[in-house]
Amino acid sequence: MSSFQQPEGHIDIRGLSISLGEGKAAFEAVQGLDCQIEPGQFVCILGPSGCGKSTLLGALAGHLQPRSGSLKVDGAQVAGPSPQRGMVFQQHTLFPWRTVRDNVAFGLKMRGIGKAERHRAADEILALMGLEGFAERWPNQLSGGMQQRVEIARVLVNRPRLLLMDEPFGALDALTRLNMQALLLDIWTRVRTTVVFVTHDIDEALFLADRLLVMSSRPGRVIEDLRPDFPRPRTTELVTSHEFSRLKRHCLELLHHQDGRQLPRLNPLGLPTENKLLRFAL
Repeated sequence: MSSFQQPEGHIDIRGLSISLGEGKAAFEAVQGLDCQIEPGQFVCILGPSGCGKSTLLGALAGHLQPRSGSLKVDGAQVAGPSPQRGMVFQQHTLFPWRTVRDNVAFGLKMRGIGKAERHRAADEILALMGLEGFAERWPNQLSGGMQQRVEIARVLVNRPRLLLMDEPFGALDALTRLNMQALLLDIWTRVRTTVVFVTHDIDEALFLADRLLVMSSRPGRVIEDLRPDFPRPRTTELVTSHEFSRLKRHCLELLHHQDGRQLPRLNPLGLPTENKLLRFAL
């Protein structure tokens, strides 16, 4: 995976607003968002249902066009979908009529890469995902967790600058979800692509992220930028630590915040406090 040694994937968001719907049914999903994300960061976006998390991810993928503002990756305006900005959804999108290897290699095939080369690349990624013995299986022969591993492999085989993940483990049982989180972190430490991961789950966000962007209710805007300073590699023991519990409690208070009320803040000791409404510059 040597081509991953010099990571790209700088995100620059300025004054981003996104509207959904048409005519009288239109509404503003994201409002005045400013954010810069450095190459190789693992960023989780946390917020209440309907706050615009997935909308923001869709704009980063190039599927949605902003109403106003600027959205750039490595200095270039996002103008449409690209394999350099790979998306992983909660439910897999694997082709049932293709083997695991051919599913992973499909993007390379669409780019005109020869069969032998794309199969070598697919097998390399499958080995990274712990699926080297399943290349000839069909998707319906795999468990839900394995299907999601293939889905991630299908994105990573394109060596993307951004890995965009929209609640990718939300449909999995609790144990499989924990295993997938650990696997994802292991893979990320090797490939070091920029990850933007949407979740409703505070534990998941704190366990995975270098940086946690908490969004308000609709129209979504960032109300806090947290930088969990937990050492890596991370283990499941982290979630029982005192510092983890303090940050989790603070995130819960942020998610329960309503406009017109004061935003909770962390004081220098990391304890939640009440303070006046602040605008957070990211």
